Parts: sequence; structure tokens; C-alpha cells
Amino acid sequence: MKIKLLAIGKTDDKNLQTLIETYQNRLKHYINFEIEVIPDLKNVKNLSETQQKEKEGTLILKKLAATDVLILLDEKGKEFRSVAFSQFLQKKMNAGIKQLVLVIGGPYGFSDAVYQKSQGKISFSKMTFSHQMIRLFVVEQIYRAFTILKNEPYHHE
Repeated sequence: MKIKLLAIGKTDDKNLQTLIETYQNRLKHYINFEIEVIPDLKNVKNLSETQQKEKEGTLILKKLAATDVLILLDEKGKEFRSVAFSQFLQKKMNAGIKQLVLVIGGPYGFSDAVYQKSQGKISFSKMTFSHQMIRLFVVEQIYRAFTILKNEPYHHE
């Protein structure tokens, strides 16, 4: 299985980018993982929230293959403890999925079309984080999940 993190907008903060790359490099030992960034929309001041979500949704859906399993990072999603998240990933791998796509949406969330296409939602917290910071948290938790699955001494219960 391959895991792709799809995100709207680039990470401007060099410190966050360095940390994200650190965990990306660590993940190479466990799974094929990539981050794909969809550029921010231009002229959003002229768009309503709904129009912005629709345009972003179209861009997200264009990035998906027919066999991809789409999971949205959404504040209304299921919350996991780290061990349960590792078990979630293991189940996806056991199911023979080619590619699991985790998506970080834009500032207003996702369009109805993206919600309809998704096969689940995950919340990393009831708190709101910047879209740049959540990327680091997601990549670190995927790395943590694989160290748990391999019984490596990274995670402590």
C-alpha cells in the first residue's frame, strides 16, 4: 500500500517543512509515502466559502485514482489514540488497498462532492490547528503508527 497526504496550499514555515521532511525520510523504511500539495486558489476574496470549497474540491477529486481510498482530516471525524491509529492503518494494508489518500482541506473544509467520495473522516483533535502544523502531526503519527506495528521503541504507553 502507498499512503499519500494531499494538502491545499504550501508550507511557508521553513522549520515546519524541515520537521515534515525528517518524518517523511523516516517513513521510507516502512511504506511508500508522499505529500502532494495543491496550490492555493487565486483571487479567493471574490469567492464565497461555498465557491472556494467547490473549486478546491474539484482539484482534490482530480488527484484521485478510481481505486484510491479517500480519508478526510476533518474536525468531525473519528478520533484515535496512536495505537488504534496504527491498527487502522494495518487494517487498510490487510485489505489490499493500493493507495490510501489522506486529505487536508482548505480553510473552510470540503465540498459536498469530496465528502460523498470519502470513505471516512479522522480528527486529530477537537482543537483547530493551522493547515501547516497539521501536516507535521499527520506525518509524525503515521511514522509513530509504523513503529508501533514493528514493536520499535518510539512510542510509549
